[in-house]
Amino acid sequence: MKQKKMLKEAMKSLNIELDDKKCGQLIRYYEMLVEKNKVMNLTAITEFDEVVVKHFVDSAALVKIFNLEGKKLKVLDMGTGAGFPGIPLKILFPELQLILLDSLNKRINFLKEVISELSLTDIEAIHGRAEEFGRKEGFREGFDLCVSRAVANLATLSEYCIPYVKTGGYFIPYKSGNIEEELAASQKAIKVLGACVEEIQEFNLPGSDIGRSFMKIKKLEKTKEKYPRMGGKPSKEPIK
Repeated sequence: MKQKKMLKEAMKSLNIELDDKKCGQLIRYYEMLVEKNKVMNLTAITEFDEVVVKHFVDSAALVKIFNLEGKKLKVLDMGTGAGFPGIPLKILFPELQLILLDSLNKRINFLKEVISELSLTDIEAIHGRAEEFGRKEGFREGFDLCVSRAVANLATLSEYCIPYVKTGGYFIPYKSGNIEEELAASQKAIKVLGACVEEIQEFNLPGSDIGRSFMKIKKLEKTKEKYPRMGGKPSKEPIK
């Protein structure tokens, strides 16, 4: 009961009302995460109250910049890792159609267990590299929204993510604290990839002093065929 109360209060800070089913799914996800973390490195954060703020609320904070309520959007979570933000978003907004993509098969196998255990539908965990799937039919320019909490500079992340977004859709990266410098360094990449920054939100996670930034990057036109570049070039040689 204590965990449910904490979850409900935490989500209320984002104006998200949690029912008992969703609470139960988040708690079970937490339990599976902590258990699996004993045998593979999924997260350095394992205390329930910290996971609630730094993983669950953080994932859900997307609502500060993008309305998800009742929308049947096709969403890609790029470099999902242990399932953030994708799994919490799917639990909170079950209408979403979600693809979780990660390059480490062990993480994907864990996420498949979570999806099965929580009886989630319209969600798939896929093992693959961003630059490869970004060229595949059905993936390239196939999503209304691409999100990512992956740790990479914005120019690199944009090259991996923007090719997946439909014209008129959005890429929203989860970033920490002040992002002015990083944004300035990535403006050319965002433009070259056929997009523009529409809105920026900077805030602290509710109940903490953890700085978080969102950029709402809108896809204006199709990305040129040459992107994303292969062979790790987006990381080694970001577009400047």
